[in-house]
Amino acid sequence: MSYGYVDLWITMTNNADRKTRGFAILAQSRQIEQKELHTFKVRSQSGNGQYVVTNGVGWDCSCPDHVYRQVECKHIIAVRFWLELKKKIEKESLFQLQNEFVEATECKFCGSSNIIKRGIRRNKKGITQRYECKDCQRRFTVDNGFFKMKFNPKIVTLGLDLYFKGISLRKIRDHLTQFYDVTIHHSTIYDWLRKYSKLINGYVNTLEPELSKVWNADEMMVKCGGKWVWLWNVMDNETRFLISNHISQGREIGDARAIFAKAKRMVGTKPDFVVTDGLQSYRDAFKKEFFTLRNPRTQHIRNVGFRDKTNNNRIERFHGTFRERDKVLRGLKKEETAKMIAEGFRAYYNFLRPHQALESKTPAEKANINPDLGRNRWLSLIQKSFKP
Repeated sequence: MSYGYVDLWITMTNNADRKTRGFAILAQSRQIEQKELHTFKVRSQSGNGQYVVTNGVGWDCSCPDHVYRQVECKHIIAVRFWLELKKKIEKESLFQLQNEFVEATECKFCGSSNIIKRGIRRNKKGITQRYECKDCQRRFTVDNGFFKMKFNPKIVTLGLDLYFKGISLRKIRDHLTQFYDVTIHHSTIYDWLRKYSKLINGYVNTLEPELSKVWNADEMMVKCGGKWVWLWNVMDNETRFLISNHISQGREIGDARAIFAKAKRMVGTKPDFVVTDGLQSYRDAFKKEFFTLRNPRTQHIRNVGFRDKTNNNRIERFHGTFRERDKVLRGLKKEETAKMIAEGFRAYYNFLRPHQALESKTPAEKANINPDLGRNRWLSLIQKSFKP
């Protein structure tokens, strides 16, 4: 055997041996620790400290085998396989989460309840349960609101949650790239907001909260298209359930009347008291929407102050919460966008955001609406909102 073939044989043997030792590292627990996105620490197998493995332009390791021989050492091999295994596990767990709450109850084609499970479907996005209808003999899968979505439900719901907690679209994009290795455009996240805000509001508006007899109404200014518009809100005093909101160009009688009419339509009844500030439009709108000669009559409490026994402090506090979201936006480009954000925030505030003053319950739970959302509230609410 010539010296060239001997060197090649030795090199192949050493490479195979490094892979074997890399697998040995992977087989042991707690040998690899990820410190940053592209930085890892691997424990020395001899017990003499740790080696730093990085993946920038290329793979690099601080161990002597890589430093002096410039080869792919066992530590790099172990980290590469560790990342592949981690990615596979995360993918399977995420799609298990996607289908966790989804169970078909009837055929999507004929509506028959005579259905059975018929295997599973495997593709690049994960595993989906298949069903067969015994009446029409057709097979189908359940569409739970994420059908044909490029990204898995955990990524989508995380983006929604971060947005309504006050993070900008571009910062959400950077967060998903840094921690979840997801490359996404910020406009895609905005598309999620439009789609799922509309879907969720269509569902939650059908639910009937148990509210008190006192409503608080107030308005705040938000910037839209470079101009200031008015966001009107009506909130239940006891449960802090945000009943309705409305955006208008001014503060005329018709604008105040619109928010009162919308609140009555949402609840289906009138309160005993409506609390507002001293704006003249409230007085005239109240007469047109609530005045009656029959008892019981709704009373209008006006000109309330911060120190008054009856005040508007709770809805003013909500405006502070909404302002935290609005400051990050630095204004909205279109009135349509402002309405979408306001409606989406109403669903988030009522159903998804626990309130410290309500014993860590949401206003919806305080109003005896308990949709049993579980751990991932966004995912469950989307699935409950979706109608195939």
